[in-house]
Amino acid sequence: MTMPFAGGIDANANATLIFSLAAAVIYAFTLGMPPTLARSAAKTLAVAMLAVLAALQGGPLLLVAALALSAVGDAFLSRDGEKAFLGGLASFLIAHIVYVALFLRSGSGLGVLGAESWRGAIAPALVVFALVMLVALWRRVGPGLRVPITVYIAGILAMGVSALTTSDVWVIGGALLFMASDGLLATDKFLVAAISPHRAWMRFAVWVLYYAAQLAITLGFLLNQGSY
Repeated sequence: MTMPFAGGIDANANATLIFSLAAAVIYAFTLGMPPTLARSAAKTLAVAMLAVLAALQGGPLLLVAALALSAVGDAFLSRDGEKAFLGGLASFLIAHIVYVALFLRSGSGLGVLGAESWRGAIAPALVVFALVMLVALWRRVGPGLRVPITVYIAGILAMGVSALTTSDVWVIGGALLFMASDGLLATDKFLVAAISPHRAWMRFAVWVLYYAAQLAITLGFLLNQGSY
């Protein structure tokens, strides 16, 4: 089996990646079950192991921090209740801010958005996506959630735009998948009826998109460290 990192399947980096993938698959199969500690552990470990992988491979500290904060957010969101939701929102907002710092430090600056047409085309599309999300959610959430959600949407927009300044297609693709996952998550939580038959596939898609996003960003940095 060809592995992405040096050594065989039992090398620390490859074993950590496999552990992460296994946790992600386990969580995917428990999506329809009530919250339990084991279910929360699987969700948290999936991305926490990516943070460990980034640390083992000498990846940027900002990458390690963003992944670790995301894992904390996963732990919150694996539980029920508004406090857990707000805890997850705060953790991911900080993770997005760290990603923004990472992407801007690693990229070629915001000027590149105007220098290459495809980047310049995607950036306004992301702005439209964020505005549509905000308008759709504004009337469906309580007054207490409007400000946190507005700030969070601004955070994910900044993350997506800053990723466009990098030269790695994996990083850019990961950021776009992250935004898609967040949009679908908001739709599932606030816009779709609780008894909708679509909620099962939407929750599965949210997890697949989210984990694929974190994995793509992680591998984009670790496998192309010479470019940063």
